[in-house]
This record gives sequence, structure tokens and C-alpha cells, in this order.
Amino acid sequence: MSRKTNVRHFEENLSELDTLVTQLESNQLSLEEALKAFEKGVKLSQECQAVLTQAEQKVQILLEKQDGEHLETFDPELHS
Repeated sequence: MSRKTNVRHFEENLSELDTLVTQLESNQLSLEEALKAFEKGVKLSQECQAVLTQAEQKVQILLEKQDGEHLETFDPELHS
């Protein structure tokens, strides 16, 4: 998945997560609907956290090599 796709996917997930939170806070969902929304929210939260972790790792790599002599391409498969 490209960086732009990751960012777009992250933003979409975050927006959907915000919608789910609003629905849950409204107290207008049945118990079954609330449980489904909560389950989906947990999954979205985990996906967002994974993207944030990858971004944090990339920033760390860049900071460690801030002298600019050798910047390596970030590969999330190698840094997981």
C-alpha cells in the first residue's frame, strides 16, 4: 500500500471511527447495534494505530539519519 493510500485509508478510518463514537454516545443504538459498532470501532482503532506506528518508525529513521548523508527508504515489512 502506498504512503498516499495509507494516509487516505487512515483518514477514512478515523472519520468512520468518529462517526461510530458519536452513534455510541447518542444512546440510540440497541445493545446488538452498539456491540457491533464497538467491535468495528476497535478494529478501526487498531488499523489507525498500525499506520501511526509505521509513521512514527519512519520519523525515527529520519531523525537518526538527519545529517542527510544516507536516507533509506522505509519498508514497513522490515520495520514491523
